[in-house]
Amino acid sequence: MNTHSEARAGVPAGRRMTALALLSLLQFLIAIDVTVVNVALPAIGARFDAPVTSLSWVVTGYTLVGGGLLLLGGRVTDLLGRRRMFLLGAALFALASLAAGLAPSLPALVAARFAQGAGEALASPAAMSLIALLFPEPAERARALGIWGAISSGGLVAGVLLSGVITELLHWRWIFGINVPLAAAVLLITPKLVPADRPAARAGRLDLPGAALLTAGPLSLVYGVLEARPAAVVAGVLLLAAFVIVEARTGNPLVPLSFFRHRVRAVANAVTVLLSAALSTAFFLLTLYLQDVLGFGPMRAGLAFLPFCAALFLAVSQVSRLIGALGVRRTALVGLACTAAGLGWLARLPDQGTYAVDVLPGMAGIAAGMGLGLIALQNAALHGVTDSDAGAAAGVQRSVDQLGGALGLAVLVGVAAGTAGVGGFRAAFLYALAGVAMAAAGLLLAGRDETS
Repeated sequence: MNTHSEARAGVPAGRRMTALALLSLLQFLIAIDVTVVNVALPAIGARFDAPVTSLSWVVTGYTLVGGGLLLLGGRVTDLLGRRRMFLLGAALFALASLAAGLAPSLPALVAARFAQGAGEALASPAAMSLIALLFPEPAERARALGIWGAISSGGLVAGVLLSGVITELLHWRWIFGINVPLAAAVLLITPKLVPADRPAARAGRLDLPGAALLTAGPLSLVYGVLEARPAAVVAGVLLLAAFVIVEARTGNPLVPLSFFRHRVRAVANAVTVLLSAALSTAFFLLTLYLQDVLGFGPMRAGLAFLPFCAALFLAVSQVSRLIGALGVRRTALVGLACTAAGLGWLARLPDQGTYAVDVLPGMAGIAAGMGLGLIALQNAALHGVTDSDAGAAAGVQRSVDQLGGALGLAVLVGVAAGTAGVGGFRAAFLYALAGVAMAAAGLLLAGRDETS
């Protein structure tokens, strides 16, 4: 009996759907924590008397460590077992969330966010693998992964809304505290619903040096940019160069360099870095502008993103139809154009603006660009994959998405912090707009291909 059959044997359809709900619940919490801190940042900054550059670590620390260790998490899952690694990741995420909620200082909070990212890096790949085991038939697996992915995307949006409500009605510490009982429920119930699985017979050795370099390099770069330490920037570049060398020489690389010889996938991942950088910057700066300049309270700032959510869901609901009509590349270009229009509008933010005129149109453009652009790029990043490299392709795409967002946010927050007042917001949005223009140029230079 194969592994898929073993996993599914004796598991009724109802139990498998309940297991899917549990796996999706944890992913929902993981996705929430990408965006939930944004609206709470002014309150966190006031508590710890922290400048914007230091506050950005609360956002980037989570995504940097999660993105850097994600590929290693997938390999560990194969080596030690999917259910075991899912439970370990869930436990680490819950403990780190508790530590974040109780953090006595900003460094302690950032360290807890690092640990949350490590929990994500273990739990997310394991959850996807468990879904594949529980739903081995192609059609039902696609449906299950679609549900899991939709719930994850919903978490990104819910994080912005919940952040304001929780911060104003309770306290910012509860944005982390709510994770604990829900993750505990996942830990208690999952073993009763998800069968234990066998580790892969030939999982190979772990590329620990590669994982360390892929995590340390971006961390050093972000530190160097935010703290204006050129030596740290140089060190980050050298660490990433060392990562490429290690991947070229090791027998079990996290990312086989031959993977990037496929032009469509290489361009899609490069464009994803730039688009993710622009989007993460827009989230971060908009929440600060709404509260620090327009004077919105946390709840009102969170609710101000409701039109963003509506535009995002509308774009997501139409993206598959648009891809069918225009192709992946042209749909991605439409998404980049929407993002550029939104960023261009926000680059004119005045010192005394209004939400309806100065924020809302730009927010809607960015939301539409996010829904169309990122999903089209995800399709392109998986173009032409086979059973042997589909996992690597998905892992690379998620990693560049997270790392690109974190690195871009560091650079553009540094730009905003270096320019006084609202001028800093305008400068950062202009830099983000330049990045989107570079991404569009990259797609255009890629020319016609089978994805067009």
